[in-house]
Amino acid sequence: MTTSSRWRALTHHNLFWPVAVLVVLLLVNVPFTPDFFSVGMTNGHLHGSLVSIVLFGSPLILVAVGMTLVIATGGIDLSVGAVVAITGALACSYISDQADQSALSAVLLAMGIGLLAAVICGLWNGFLVARMGIQPIIATLIIMVAGRGVAQLITDGQIITINSKPYKLIGGGYWLTLPFSIFVVAAVVAVTVVLTRRTALGLLVESVGGNAEASRLVGIRSLRIKIMVYVFCALCAGIAGLMISSNTSAADGNNAGLWIELDAILAVVIGGTSLLGGRFSIGGTVVGALVIQTLTTTIYTIGVPTQTNLVFKAAVVIVVCLLQSPKFRAKVFGTKLGAKFGAKGGGKPAAAPAEPAAATEAAPKMEVS
Repeated sequence: MTTSSRWRALTHHNLFWPVAVLVVLLLVNVPFTPDFFSVGMTNGHLHGSLVSIVLFGSPLILVAVGMTLVIATGGIDLSVGAVVAITGALACSYISDQADQSALSAVLLAMGIGLLAAVICGLWNGFLVARMGIQPIIATLIIMVAGRGVAQLITDGQIITINSKPYKLIGGGYWLTLPFSIFVVAAVVAVTVVLTRRTALGLLVESVGGNAEASRLVGIRSLRIKIMVYVFCALCAGIAGLMISSNTSAADGNNAGLWIELDAILAVVIGGTSLLGGRFSIGGTVVGALVIQTLTTTIYTIGVPTQTNLVFKAAVVIVVCLLQSPKFRAKVFGTKLGAKFGAKGGGKPAAAPAEPAAATEAAPKMEVS
């Protein structure tokens, strides 16, 4: 294999452009923070900018991984932010009512209550989408709006603060010198990859996203697959809610998980998963979430004014999405250079050989529902 063909194969990989953008964003921070890549040890804990990016990006990675499977089925889940708020509110509310907030049994029960509520939200979303046939964006919008109100009812519109060492471990504690949240995220991602790439589950999800009706006709229980992915997405959001409330030792029903659904969708798209459904990439989603978190860190590092940071963030995301488009690269860099950097051609496609008229007329038409 020649160097040119190896480079072409590398640039065609779905992770090439997200990883390239992530590296560029990391390097941009160096002139403003010379010790950006340094990692030190304090009180037996690793600390540094890279560790902080993974730590603060952990909830987004969890939500984005769940969102990936939902999008792979051709759906969308706008309720994850509200689920984050509900889960944290329930857990902290229960712990705050205990005489001993550090009791392990109370903390575990609080976590169970929060995650059970998240699963119920996922079942509700899946029921509306799969059984009732409501459009996913409308079905999940219900909990997005009402769920935020439910979270504020749980907290009585106040910020509930707690002081629980076992609960603090989830999002703000350390284990083996690393933030414990990193291990939680690694476990969830590993389980998801094993279930979707080492079993037939991933293929079933992709087939439902490609054509749910055709999947049903060949014997795939597409309705159950859809309900399952919405439950899994809500469960991931629930774990993220525990992590966020644990890190701050408080539950804020109004601001916890606010707009995290939009960052999760962006992370999935940056990772190379199409919003139309079908094939998905868990690894790409993780890289996409790290890109979003690194971008947030970079905005504060280079001193972008607070009033314009969202505009700056949107501009970078647009650039990333355009770089991932083969047609865009072909038009900007030219057909030959665009193909070298991963484009699949920018010129007019060659005319396909004409088929016999009889065969064309006899061929059945397939409708995509």
